[in-house]
Amino acid sequence: MEALRASYADDNSSDSDSDSNPTPPQPSASTSITPLPPPPISLLHPPNSLVPLDSLPTSQVNRVRSFPHVEGNYALHVYIPVHIPSATRKELASFLKKVTTLVPTLHAVDVDVPLSSLLKDEALLEKVVLGREFHISLGRTVPLRVHQINSIVSMLRQKLQFQRRYLIDFNKWEIFVNDDSTRTFMSLEVVAGGLAQIRKQIQAVNEVYKLHNLPEFYKDPRPHISLAWTLGDIRDTLKRMVEEEEMKKYKAGSSSHQRCIFTSKFNGILCKIGNKMHEIWRFQEE
Repeated sequence: MEALRASYADDNSSDSDSDSNPTPPQPSASTSITPLPPPPISLLHPPNSLVPLDSLPTSQVNRVRSFPHVEGNYALHVYIPVHIPSATRKELASFLKKVTTLVPTLHAVDVDVPLSSLLKDEALLEKVVLGREFHISLGRTVPLRVHQINSIVSMLRQKLQFQRRYLIDFNKWEIFVNDDSTRTFMSLEVVAGGLAQIRKQIQAVNEVYKLHNLPEFYKDPRPHISLAWTLGDIRDTLKRMVEEEEMKKYKAGSSSHQRCIFTSKFNGILCKIGNKMHEIWRFQEE
């Protein structure tokens, strides 16, 4: 049991929004440390495309946990992975840049980098904010006990074993607020293509959650991916800003004001428990 706990343990086992910082071991006084030679001049000022994520400023705000930390609990998240096509990223980055000038407190989801720190380099903004994996949640992020892990993974695979590939259309910008109204999210919502299939998958996940006495998903699910967040409930302000920018593009004759912002292929379903990933279903290329 202890070995099983260790394989799932991480700093975010209860969906924590604040990171713990372990103290690094201190070298003994008798240890002789040979200084490294200076790096090549070309590496002192690398191009922006090579800037590592940990060199960028991140938010220092301690977010509120979705549920209290309990020893032996691990955050469970079931989702569809989504990658934004490279052809779409430039236009999305430009849109995010304009909204950020109006709402400078926006941060990139998950990596928590302030978008305002990326405004001078749109290519870097595109890479940091849009060049990674996003997710469409199929269930709530909830605490799971160690003894429930094998059962829930097995049941999810059984319930979701017969899937067909389909297209997911992200049709519009939408603003969401979390349950306790502590954060507002700028998201892309699925309202047409793929919606029926995703809702069926959510229902299947709900059935598994229910058998494990876990809270089910929202009654009227609205599948989406979130790109940026800010503290507090400013949904009205952010929604107005987004609508104003969309209207400007529409009046300018931009092709961005269209029925579908981008389309993604459904390729699989993943389940993350603690720091361990489980593949629930994946499309097999022929």
